[in-house]
Order: sequence, then structure tokens, then C-alpha cells
Amino acid sequence: MKSRLPAPVLLLLPAIIVLVAVIVLPLLFSFYSSFTPFRLTRPDTLWTFIGIRNYVNVLSNWDFWVAFGRTILLLTIALNAEMFLGLGLAMLVNKATHGQRLLRTLMMFPMMFSPVLVGFQFKFLFNDNIGLVNNALQSLGLTDQAIPWLINGNLALFSIIVAEVWSSTSVFAILILAGLLAMPQEPVEAARVDGCTPWQTFRYVTWPFVMPFAFIAMTIRSLDVARAYDIVKIMTDGGPAGRTELLWTLVGRTAYSDARMGMANAMAYVSILLSILFTVYFFRKLAAARQQIGAEW
Repeated sequence: MKSRLPAPVLLLLPAIIVLVAVIVLPLLFSFYSSFTPFRLTRPDTLWTFIGIRNYVNVLSNWDFWVAFGRTILLLTIALNAEMFLGLGLAMLVNKATHGQRLLRTLMMFPMMFSPVLVGFQFKFLFNDNIGLVNNALQSLGLTDQAIPWLINGNLALFSIIVAEVWSSTSVFAILILAGLLAMPQEPVEAARVDGCTPWQTFRYVTWPFVMPFAFIAMTIRSLDVARAYDIVKIMTDGGPAGRTELLWTLVGRTAYSDARMGMANAMAYVSILLSILFTVYFFRKLAAARQQIGAEW
């Protein structure tokens, strides 16, 4: 008798074929090419196996570690700013007695923009000649000359951080607000009866409960920031003089500008490994926060 595949497998087979063709095969090809000196201008180099030489070169590449450090700096500042701003927005919306649904909708507004559009938007805002930021500062008398936001290295990185924070603070706000809405009110009322100040109530009652939601947002955003490309590419293209070069803009430049696809794929896999380590760290923090809630609540 001819064996037939189970009905669930047959139903999932088209999706499996698409996933293999679109995701698995390109990943296998890119992983193989990371062990070759593959150059886009020399296709024959794809068949030259060089072992882990690309990975050794990546780990000893100063530019890679500078871009990695700059990515960590961006991730640290952006995540902390987004968490504090998102926490403040969530608490304000949670306290609102009227129009809370409208406020939640408005809070999600920045998430509706694609990173490319956000990059163009803030590139215009921080333009040193016609940008809204410089025009506003000069009109208010805070400066008498245009500030080169996207030309100065430090200011350019600050501008990128502002764009990242504006576009993604709502992720923290929405998840923390979900925690606030799910939080039982009995412990808060008990803290007030015991004479706790608003800060003590927040510090020892509210924050431990919403902390897992904040760590979920941090996990999501850490992956987004670690692979930041679109906003940086549009606003500064890694400039000036590489002062805003991040991991994935360096990977893109190595792959397409320098045509060193094998080296770029090795950089990409090292970057993915580093991103996984950050994800594991945040998941451990999330598990610890959940255990604390289970013990206290």
C-alpha cells in the first residue's frame, strides 16, 4: 500500500515549501559563503573554501568592534530613554478618566511609520539649513547660527537616538500600560491604608508587577536596535567619517560598497550571535521578575 502523508502535513506543506525557499535556503547559502572569500565582482570565489578565516578577521577587525561598541551605546541610551518615557506615558494614560481609548490610539501613532519614513522625517527636521529644529531654536533666540546636527559626529548620533526614541517609545508605553491595566488594585489600596507615600507605592508595589512587561519590551527593542539600519542609512549613511556606523550599516557597506559578501556574512553571523546573548540576558531578567511576582503576589 502506498503511504500517504497525514492531512495536517499536506495542509502545511505549501507553507513549509515557501519557508524553506525564502528563509532556510538563503540562510544556508549565506552561512556557507561566510566560509569563502566570496566577492560580488568575482563569482568564482564562491567555490573557494577558506575555513574560519573570515570569522578570525572579523574578531580582529577594529572597525567591527568600534561599530559594536557604538551599537551598544545606542542600545543602552535608547532603551533607557524609551523605558522611562514609556513608563511615564503609560501611567498618565492609566490615570486618565476620559478619552483613554483615544489616548491609547494616539500613543500608537509613531509605530505606524516605517523606519525609512522616520529616517527621512528626522533628516528633514535636523537639516542644518531648512530643518525645523534649527529654525525653531533660532526663532526662540537660543542660538544665532545653524547647528550641524547631521554633520557633527556626536550630534549625528544624538539625532539618530532621538529618532529611535520617538518611533519606539510607544512599544514600552503599550506593554507597560497592559501591565497596569492587568494589575489588581488590592495591594495598591493596602499600601495606601498602611500610609505608604506615592513613591513607595510605585517602588514596592506597582513597579515589581509591571517589570516583566518592561523586560518584554526591552527584549523586543534590543533586537530592533541591535539590527538598526534603515534610520541610520537614511539620516547619515554611517557618517560623518564613520562616526555613526553601526553593526548592520557596516555589514551593508562591506557587502555592497566593498563587494566582500563572504566577510559581510561572517560579520552578520557574529552580530546575530551577540544579539542572541542580549536576548538570553533579558529573558533571564524576565524570568527572575516573574518569579519575584509569584513569590510576592
